[in-house]
Amino acid sequence: MKKLLKLTQKEQKGGEEARRECPNCYSKKVVKNGSGYNTGGQVQRFLCKFCGHRFSEASSLSRNSNNKTGRQVCVSSQRAKNLTEINPQKIGLAGATEAVVLNKIAQYAAYMERQRYSKATITLNLSCLKALGDKGALLLNPDSVKEAIAKETSWGESRKRNISNAYGLFAKLNGAQWEKPRFHVERKFPLIPLEEELDSLIAGCGKKTATFLQLLKETAMRSGEAKRLLWTDIDFERRTIRLNQPEKGSNPRIWRISPRLTAMLNALPRKSEFIFGQGPITAMKTTFMRARRRLANKLQNPRLLKISFHTFRHWKATMLYHETRDERYVQKFLGHKSIVNTEIYINIADTIFESKSDEFTVKVTEKLEEVKSLLETGFEYVCQKDNLIFLRKRK
Repeated sequence: MKKLLKLTQKEQKGGEEARRECPNCYSKKVVKNGSGYNTGGQVQRFLCKFCGHRFSEASSLSRNSNNKTGRQVCVSSQRAKNLTEINPQKIGLAGATEAVVLNKIAQYAAYMERQRYSKATITLNLSCLKALGDKGALLLNPDSVKEAIAKETSWGESRKRNISNAYGLFAKLNGAQWEKPRFHVERKFPLIPLEEELDSLIAGCGKKTATFLQLLKETAMRSGEAKRLLWTDIDFERRTIRLNQPEKGSNPRIWRISPRLTAMLNALPRKSEFIFGQGPITAMKTTFMRARRRLANKLQNPRLLKISFHTFRHWKATMLYHETRDERYVQKFLGHKSIVNTEIYINIADTIFESKSDEFTVKVTEKLEEVKSLLETGFEYVCQKDNLIFLRKRK
């Protein structure tokens, strides 16, 4: 919503001030980054220090041009179409201009804020509308949108479903008739990498990214949840981290972290109230993907290219069930409100560790000090008989 309002203000002002901002995140922290050529000759290139987006002076100027008559928002220059080509009876807005569509999108974002949609959902829905425009869809024409979704081959069924849902709400607010297409989304088993592969990624990244990955590995947080953590959410003395703003309607959680992660967090600079800064999560993803590509080539392990932030959550959930055989504990650890979402990790763990699932190492002792040391190394209490304490640990 703020980006759209800022865009409108800059369009009205125009001038040099509006030209020197990032078209991706609207930050003015841009620096010159070489030059390039297009059909109009040489153009200056810029790099945004906030989100890492690289753009040309020409693209920045074109967004702030005052000549907007007959253009549609979010449509690429190669596939831009005049809104007069739309049947006025279908959209009910004859002669609609870019300003009209911008206003509709602003109203759409404001409605979601009033309805208390999460920030992540609002951002996702607005990005879906942008994706439609980039593919040449006319946002005020449901038939055009449906055609763009059907023809696009780079989108999977899940992506198409999300875009369809986002546009469905947009169409409803604008009184357009939208019949949602049918999608066949198949649930797939995620990649569960080896712990050595995760550790190699952590070791190969910079200090900030490595700490972020280690946090995901130990707590199974979603990346968006970890990005919003505050320094006040950490208790360094007790070595605990609490999460009171979970995503996707999950339950709040609290974890005990390792001394290693505690030291890594302590080594980070405290320039903001947020542990990992106020920048967008996309900047961290870009940094991670670059390091991942470099390490995959260095170690000659293409599986590393398949590991994302969310893969750490899948790995932790699978290993946790393998170690405890307690689906309710795993559900609580992940914050799932329904056990159905946890069952997929039960199936994965049973398959991966099938040969070892029922093998244990058993220890028997009567000394309390030995019991304490065994519990610290992963053994669990079973029972006590005749002053003998029985403990076991899965192999």
